[in-house]
Amino acid sequence: MTDAVHAASAPVPVGRYPHARRAGGLLFLSGIGPRDPATDAVPGNVLDAGGQVVAHDIAAQTRAVLGNVRAVLEASGARWDDLVDVTVYLTDMADFAAYNAVWAEYFPDPTAAPCRTTLGIDALPTPIAIEMKCVAAIGRQPTSLSRPAGEGGTIGGADGG
Repeated sequence: MTDAVHAASAPVPVGRYPHARRAGGLLFLSGIGPRDPATDAVPGNVLDAGGQVVAHDIAAQTRAVLGNVRAVLEASGARWDDLVDVTVYLTDMADFAAYNAVWAEYFPDPTAAPCRTTLGIDALPTPIAIEMKCVAAIGRQPTSLSRPAGEGGTIGGADGG
């Protein structure tokens, strides 16, 4: 059984799909872009006289996407710390360093950050430069994967053999 989630504080989806769907202890977020939930504007886009995007601010768009992700998580009853996997789509891999810097603001501790994959793609369905697809684990207790010394967990035993 799965449950669809609509987040009133997130931008309206551009297609016929929910913001997120619960399946067991997992929450799958649909692709989320940087559109402003109130105005539908894309932060950081610079348009020419014909309304075509001529430049964009990836830092502004990354912050907006992360804000929209947070809104969907909250509407779903999930927390920021519940994120376990994020796939990021960039329309220009030249933006990677700036986007990665913003990511570090939101996830300063790499050991606590979700897993992440970043892909360069040709286009997205609306005039945005970034979109994120996220998975969260709902209701889990944080656990450590490390073991105290002497409890094994290494190949060849504790001596590194």
